[in-house]
Amino acid sequence: MSAQIISGTELAASIRETIATRAAELTAQGHQPGLAVVLVGEDPASQVYVRNKVSACEKAGFKSVMHRMPENTSQDALVGLVEQLNADPTIHGILVQLPLPRHLDSHLVIESISAEKDVDGFHISNAGLLMTGKPLFRPCTPYGVMKMLELTGIDLRGAEAVVIGASNIVGKPQAMLLLQQGATVTLCNSKTKDLKSHCLRADVLVVAVGRPNMITGDMIKPGAVVIDVGINRLPDGKLCGDVDFESASEVAGWITPVPGGVGPMTITMLLQNTIEAVERSI
Repeated sequence: MSAQIISGTELAASIRETIATRAAELTAQGHQPGLAVVLVGEDPASQVYVRNKVSACEKAGFKSVMHRMPENTSQDALVGLVEQLNADPTIHGILVQLPLPRHLDSHLVIESISAEKDVDGFHISNAGLLMTGKPLFRPCTPYGVMKMLELTGIDLRGAEAVVIGASNIVGKPQAMLLLQQGATVTLCNSKTKDLKSHCLRADVLVVAVGRPNMITGDMIKPGAVVIDVGINRLPDGKLCGDVDFESASEVAGWITPVPGGVGPMTITMLLQNTIEAVERSI
């Protein structure tokens, strides 16, 4: 068996066309979507992510505001900037790029973002709404995964879904979204015993751990849908996911590549959340 590729790049391009059209309509009505991105420090990976997000905003016709702050920025200064953006009616979404320098309290910073502008979906009130099945904003990566499954025509009702990785950013909200679509969900973490046995039950396997090639073909149920959220840089500079693509693609029915899989969808759903924020505001 050779798996069919789920191209996040192609799906994202199609969705962004619709987003750009809607942004143009809103702008014509006097409501140009505005996204503010805050970057603290000089982390190379974060700079790349932020650059990609700003570029995507500009291409979609959004107002994009970039705030760079030095590594030694104080908690009060960062929160003060967030509060200014909360009060700015031309800004509909606020994104503080994580991780922050160690001396800053990420939780406190996220909680300082207005829930109505929390387009990352990390605010505690948005996490609670997601738990109840009535989300204001869905976290961008899990939202992107769900959109990929939807557009690929994957029926989740009654499916066995296994999520590996229990982070607040991906794993936990991913499990909730799958559950809300009728899947039976197992959420695995670093303490899970016999991980392989759980993987082999999965009709849909979502891997978000940050360990290169940890899931191999012998751990995958034949015909399963495999979504690889991980992105890791190897010593030779090449990028790879948490799933060993070569062996997994010989067993799976559907699989996402790295790069070109979940990554483009994450940024696309950030744009989608911002559009939704504008529509709520008017």
